[in-house]
Amino acid sequence: MHYAIVDIETTGGSPKNSKITEIAIYKHDGKQIIGEFSSLVNPEMQIPEFIVRLTGINDRMVENSPKFYEIAKQIIEFTEDCVFVAHNVGFDYGIIRHEFKTLGYDFRRPHLCTVRASRFVIPGKESYSLGKLVRSLGIEIKDRHRAGGDALATAHLFTLLIEKDPSDLSTFIQQEVNPRILHPNLDLENLEEIPLKTGVYKFYNEFNQLIYIGKSKQIKNRVDQHLRNTKTKKGIQMRQEITRIEFELTGNELIALLHESDLIKQHKPIYNRMLRKSSFPYGLFSYEDENGYKRLYAGSTSKSTEIPLTSFSTRKEGTQYLEYICQKFELCQKLCDLYPTNNACFHHSIKQCKGACVKEESSEDYNQRVTALIDELMMNGESFYIIDKGRHKNEKSIILIERGSFQGFGFAPYHFNSQPINRWKKFIEIREENRDTRTIISMYLRKHKSTLQIIPF
Repeated sequence: MHYAIVDIETTGGSPKNSKITEIAIYKHDGKQIIGEFSSLVNPEMQIPEFIVRLTGINDRMVENSPKFYEIAKQIIEFTEDCVFVAHNVGFDYGIIRHEFKTLGYDFRRPHLCTVRASRFVIPGKESYSLGKLVRSLGIEIKDRHRAGGDALATAHLFTLLIEKDPSDLSTFIQQEVNPRILHPNLDLENLEEIPLKTGVYKFYNEFNQLIYIGKSKQIKNRVDQHLRNTKTKKGIQMRQEITRIEFELTGNELIALLHESDLIKQHKPIYNRMLRKSSFPYGLFSYEDENGYKRLYAGSTSKSTEIPLTSFSTRKEGTQYLEYICQKFELCQKLCDLYPTNNACFHHSIKQCKGACVKEESSEDYNQRVTALIDELMMNGESFYIIDKGRHKNEKSIILIERGSFQGFGFAPYHFNSQPINRWKKFIEIREENRDTRTIISMYLRKHKSTLQIIPF
């Protein structure tokens, strides 16, 4: 297999209004570089001053360089039968595809992102930006922010990655969507507009019926997975029915989860019913035994009419959470369904249990700690805002919890928190709280609380 390792410099902006000013491609056979193509490109427009300062490429340098259409055939031939490789491949691949599109040519190649591959093959790096990453690996980078220098550094990084990865990076290759397996009315041009950002997406059929709703931290990649589905019968059937795709950005995953859940309840799309299993099939439940002790257990939510205190994706996750709260709240293993016995639990023998299992600790004293746990899971009736990333760099997302209940979410200007906190509610779109929203928020806070900005009031 051969690889075309690409870097471009542009006039800046989105793929629709950005033009290429320089391109460099190194052909790689999986072991070493075997060919090179590079050229300055006349963008047929003025290069903005901030781009000139960044790249050093100015109008005078490119005025006698070939226009893109004059080197297009060379690029097609040089990259034929190659995997298109770039650091942050979505940018380079998207702009090159758009340049070809203006010429009436549909340029498609399997592609691989060295940012994504690096995160898996060499985890734990402080930064995965090209400059910082290659320097941390001892790879020399000359002419930073010039196509030739950046492409050569990416080629050396690629050599290192493919040597280290047991699958020769094959798991990171993204195949292009095959138009022949899709509905003929699906406009492939619109797929290019879907961003690699967090949000909710919707699939419609030819009768304008909403047939599926999903969420993702990278909408474009998730939609591509649906359109390339060849594994499940229902997934293939859905793929063949899609004629229109819509998306909404949410800025962060928690709002995406809440909005997806809300939309599915409203519209009940057929493929969500057919394909979607419960995200939280297990829950934490409590009851009082004959001796007056509050007991806890993790069980199936489908077998209980009670609303769980919190929910889990797997039974193992529920068991691990019970083990954690046993330690944190000094609870009894036996009374948490972790140590089946008629006698004392194991923790009692090593003096980590106060003896509720053998009635050495009163139910009143023990139940106080269980109640403290339940209050924590119910957010203690507290009021606070969760602040996170917005849909773009000039805003923040904001979620309101009031007296322990979810009230809604919204988006605010980036520096909105300079306003008094009693004015923040104007940014909130009120939403209904239900069993699922409480579960989603509870699980998200449990997993991500340390990384979230939480403002009590």
